[in-house]
Amino acid sequence: MSAPLTVEQLLAAHPWPVEYATQPRLEWLWHFEVPLSVEQLWPLIADSSRLNRALGVAEMKFEERAGRRWGTSRPGGVHHEWVEVPWNWVAGEWIESVRLYEKGFSKVVFGVFVLTPLEVSKTRVSVYFGAVPRHFVGKLALSYGFPALQKDFTRVFAEVASQLNALQPVFQLPGPEVLSAEAEARLVAIRSKLVAAQLDVKLVDQLISWIRSGDEADLFRIQIRERARAWGVDEYELLRVALHATREGLLRISWDLICPHCRGVTSEAKGPDGLTAKGACDVCEVTFGTDTAESVEITFHVHPSIREVAHRTFCSAEPATKDHIRVQRDVKPTQQVVLSPKLAPGTYRLRLHGRETYGFLDVREGRNGEVQWPASGLVRQEVGTHPKLELINDTDAPQRFVLEAARWSDHALRPGQLFSLQEYRDLFSEDYLASDVQLAIGEQTILFTDIVGSTAMYAARGDPAAFMEVKRHFEEIFPLVAKHRGAVVKTIGDAIMAAFSDPLDAVKACDDIHARFHHSRTDSATRLRISLNTGPCIAVKLNTGVDYFGQTVNLSAKLQSLAEAGEVALSASVWNARGVQAWLAGRKLEDVEYASKALAAPVPVKRWSCWVR
Repeated sequence: MSAPLTVEQLLAAHPWPVEYATQPRLEWLWHFEVPLSVEQLWPLIADSSRLNRALGVAEMKFEERAGRRWGTSRPGGVHHEWVEVPWNWVAGEWIESVRLYEKGFSKVVFGVFVLTPLEVSKTRVSVYFGAVPRHFVGKLALSYGFPALQKDFTRVFAEVASQLNALQPVFQLPGPEVLSAEAEARLVAIRSKLVAAQLDVKLVDQLISWIRSGDEADLFRIQIRERARAWGVDEYELLRVALHATREGLLRISWDLICPHCRGVTSEAKGPDGLTAKGACDVCEVTFGTDTAESVEITFHVHPSIREVAHRTFCSAEPATKDHIRVQRDVKPTQQVVLSPKLAPGTYRLRLHGRETYGFLDVREGRNGEVQWPASGLVRQEVGTHPKLELINDTDAPQRFVLEAARWSDHALRPGQLFSLQEYRDLFSEDYLASDVQLAIGEQTILFTDIVGSTAMYAARGDPAAFMEVKRHFEEIFPLVAKHRGAVVKTIGDAIMAAFSDPLDAVKACDDIHARFHHSRTDSATRLRISLNTGPCIAVKLNTGVDYFGQTVNLSAKLQSLAEAGEVALSASVWNARGVQAWLAGRKLEDVEYASKALAAPVPVKRWSCWVR
C-alpha cells in the first residue's frame, strides 16, 4: 500500500498558482481511507455542492459578471466575495480549485482533492487546503475553521460508505415535513384528475410523494428520463404522467437552450415559442444555433403553488455540472503539462476554451499511444484507455485545454421526443415554434399513408361520401399511431404523415394499420399503402402547428410509389434499426430500389407484404 502524500509531494504535482506561490499561507492536508472504489467515490467528490452541504458549509450564490463567475457566502455571518477561477481536473483522479477573494478572511484559497486507489473497494482521499489570510483576524478565523472541517470530512466519509453499502441515497435531505393546507388540497385534487386520465396510479403517487418530500437539489430541475431510470419505471409512462401533471398545475415545463461546450443551460423558455434561433454562453465565449439535436432539452419544475423549490448551491461543483468533461487544465504560455487520464472506450473531443475548432481521440481497448496536443494545432488519433497526454501551449496566451466525451448524455428529453408523441400534441396543441427557428430534432421515423385508388373512389362515390370515408379512416388511424407512441404531424388530403422516435414502434404501427384495413374487411373499401424512412429532421412552424422538414421526410413520401395495398416500403435505415429485423423475422419481404434523377444512386428498400403471413 502506497504511503500518503506529503504536502511537498502533493504540491509538486499540483503547484500553487505562481502569482500567489510565495505569499505567506496556512496549509492543511488530510487523508481519509474510504471503503469504496474510485468509481463509486468520484461522483460524490465531483458533486462538491452536495458534499459541502453535507459538511455543513454555508450556502453560496454565484453569478456571471463580464464572463467571470463571482461567488458570495456568509460563513459565520461574515460576508465573503470571490472570483471563482475555472477548475482543473482529471476525472476519477484529482480536482484543483482556486478562489480569489475580494472580501472575507482570505485573499486566496487553493484546494486539491486526490483519489488514490488502494484496493478494489478502498480509496484514499487526500484533501489539501491552502489559504493566504487577508489580515490577522482572518488568520485566526482560518486557523480555527479549517481544522474543524477535518472532523466534518471524517463524519461525511463514514456516512457515504454506510449509505452506499445500504443502497441508500447519498447526501439526500428530506423536504418539508408538512406542506401548506392549500398545497395539500391542490395535490389531492390534481391526483384525482391524473387518476381519471387513466395514468399509472403507482407512478402518479410516486411522483406526488417525491414532490412532497424530495430533496430540493433533485427537484429543482427534473429530468424525466433520468428519474425513470432512478426509479426503475417505464420512461414513456412517467413522461405521460409529467405532461398531464404539467397541464393540471403540479409541474411547470421548461425548454432549455444548452451550450454545446459546458452543456449548461443558457436560457429557459416556457414553451417552444420562446426558443430563439441563436444562443450564447458568455462563460464559454461561444455562440450557437438550434441546428443540432442537442441544442434544446426539456425539463420540469415543481409548480410554486405546490412547493417552493429554491436553487441552492454550496459550491460551483464544476466537475459534476460538466460530467462530460474528463480533463480540464489551464496551461500557461510556453508551458507543457503531461497527464495520463483513464478513459472508457469511445470518441472524445479535444478543444480549447472559447474556440469552435475540434480534434478527436478514438479510444480503443488494447491500444497504446502518446498524444502531443499543441494549442496551435488539431489532433485526430487512436489511443488506448490510459494514454499519455501532453498539453503543449505553444501560443503567447494562457489556454484552457478540454478533453470531453463526444457523446451526449441520453438522460436528456429532446424536442423530437415530444413532438413525435401524440399525447403531447393533444395536451399542448397551442405550442408552436417562432417563424425564424429551425429546430433540429434528431432522428425520427416518418410514416406516410396513402389510400389506394382514391381518385376512383371520389369519382364513384362523389365528394361528400368520399370525404366521410376519408374522415372515418383518419379517426381509426390516429389512435393506432398514438398506441405505438407516435404522433400525427399533419394530414395531406386523404393521407397522413406521422412521426415516431423509435423505428420499431413505427413498424408495429404499420402492421396494426394494415390489419385494421385488411382486404377481408367489408364495412370499408379503404385500403392503404405505407412508407417509412428514418433519419434526421428539423421542426419548423406550419400555420400554428409544428411540422417536420428535410430529406428524411421527402424520401419517406417518395417511397410510397413502391408499395401497393397492404404493403409497406421501408428504407434501409428503418430495416437496420435496433429490433426491426428480429421483429419482422418470418414476414414476407422483398428487395426493391427507389431511383430518381435527383439522387446520386438508387436507394435500397424493403417491401413488406403485411397481409401475407
